[in-house]
Amino acid sequence: MNITEKSKNIIDNCRFCWMCRHVCPIGNATGLERNTARARAMGASLVVRNATELKEIAENIYECTLCGACTNNCMTGFDPKVFIQELKTEIVLNGVAPTYIMDLLEKYTAMGNVFGKTACACLDDLYNTDSETALFVGQDALYKSPESVKNAVALLNKAGVSVSLDKNQDSGAALWFLTGKTQETQNAAKACAEMLNQYKTVIVYDPVDLKLMLHEYKEWGIEITAKVVGFNEYLLALIENGKLAVKKTANEYTLQDNYAYARELDDSETGRKLIEKVGVNKEMLLIGKEANLAGQLIMAEYMPDVIVQVAKDRWQNAINMDCKTMVTENPAEYVALKATAPDGYRVISVEEMLLENM
Repeated sequence: MNITEKSKNIIDNCRFCWMCRHVCPIGNATGLERNTARARAMGASLVVRNATELKEIAENIYECTLCGACTNNCMTGFDPKVFIQELKTEIVLNGVAPTYIMDLLEKYTAMGNVFGKTACACLDDLYNTDSETALFVGQDALYKSPESVKNAVALLNKAGVSVSLDKNQDSGAALWFLTGKTQETQNAAKACAEMLNQYKTVIVYDPVDLKLMLHEYKEWGIEITAKVVGFNEYLLALIENGKLAVKKTANEYTLQDNYAYARELDDSETGRKLIEKVGVNKEMLLIGKEANLAGQLIMAEYMPDVIVQVAKDRWQNAINMDCKTMVTENPAEYVALKATAPDGYRVISVEEMLLENM
């Protein structure tokens, strides 16, 4: 098996501290011991030592969200996501990927996205390449939450910002999740970078795409010459510069920290600053770097019941602190939380929060 010494070192150095057992959103949803970074490391160790075959652990590898909760709490300081991503590449290249993963990859080949969908016709009027500023919304929003795209554009327009919306919204994030660092993933990333380099500024809506562009693109030698800025950061600058007029209210909002912002990009404050511009920040349990994931759209395609439970578990954290309005930074969590919202509670996106306070 062709994995790096770095991955082998991570696999071999688990101290069995059990921290990952308590923080994995999938493990908490299923109650299964296999759904922990420790269990995946043990399985990987058996494969590395030729004690079992790669196909025997393939399904378990794809039960990881890559949210990094285990990494954040690992007492050894290692990052289990590293070996998980390398194993995904090996699984795909060796032809032992689960059937449901191959089905998603076939949809991607046929339709350009793993959901096998066409973009909502309601977005047709938004596509243009006229502005020097581009809004990159990503595939989760484009195919699963078109209302988020419309609201994001509407909010920017209210600030006098005209944005280009290209039909290519594929950063390579879906292929990265499903296949790791394959040539296909890097080709998608290169095509995305070439498109983005037509603009001076790129506002990235989904922090998962933003993280890929700022971290993996650099690692792969893919350069984005445009200025890349996260959606939250851009909105905060518009408000502070007086270009986006919002009003302060007594409304209480609770931020659902997205892992890509809080853990990968080390930014758990910008979303809260946006809340403070329009209302009162009310915290629930497990926030910032310790926040629980609330949804993952690709995994919802092949383990929907588990992802529903993940969202319900996150709602329980909000209910325990009587947090009535959850504010999301990411379309995957927006979709999952909206579908599972208990009576008397609601979920809105950052842009919806600002729009209702103008």
